[in-house]
Amino acid sequence: MALSDVILAATLNNQAERYKEEGRYADAEPLYKRVLAINEKAFGPDHPSVALALNDLAELYKEERRYADAEPLYKWALATWKKALGPDHPDVAQSLNNLAELYSAQGRYADAEPLYKRALAIFEKALGPDHPSVASALNNLASLYKEEARYADAEPLYKRALAIREKMLGPDHPDVAQSLNNLADLYSAQGRHADAEPLYKRESRSSASSIFCSSWPVCFM
Repeated sequence: MALSDVILAATLNNQAERYKEEGRYADAEPLYKRVLAINEKAFGPDHPSVALALNDLAELYKEERRYADAEPLYKWALATWKKALGPDHPDVAQSLNNLAELYSAQGRYADAEPLYKRALAIFEKALGPDHPSVASALNNLASLYKEEARYADAEPLYKRALAIREKMLGPDHPDVAQSLNNLADLYSAQGRHADAEPLYKRESRSSASSIFCSSWPVCFM
């Protein structure tokens, strides 16, 4: 493995990311593919860098709604991370989450649910029950249940995600605002507007505080 290969792959990946952000998917695709080829040659097929390159290419296809192209890449990335890091590593959990999101985007909720649950279990075991990644995993599973109108299943997950984020990130963090909005949306979907309204108000205050604090070197509470 030459240092020049690593530098080239990083440069190409950065350019591909810029193209993707600009919606220039046709320009990004060959760069992601070249990064994958470089990493496979430099590190071997079972290295985490290869899994990351596979995931990046899959993400591009997902953005384009090329789901049939994305799925085998997500699965290949997942298998690579499992082999390289073991089945209980947080990167494996993130890979499971990515594949679950692909299924959710297609309405394949029955396929997505066990992956979200497995990702949540890994994050809890590896990082502890109050880690922000656990909150994100709870949020993802709750959102799946909301899409299926399984409101009673979604509510305790949204509430736990909110509690974790408030505890670990503080009340004015953008992720707290997102959790407040998610729970409020859940109540609104059930016609529980009296429950939703105070959450929307808290979300607005939290968002405003976050914007204010980001504009200053010191956040005034």
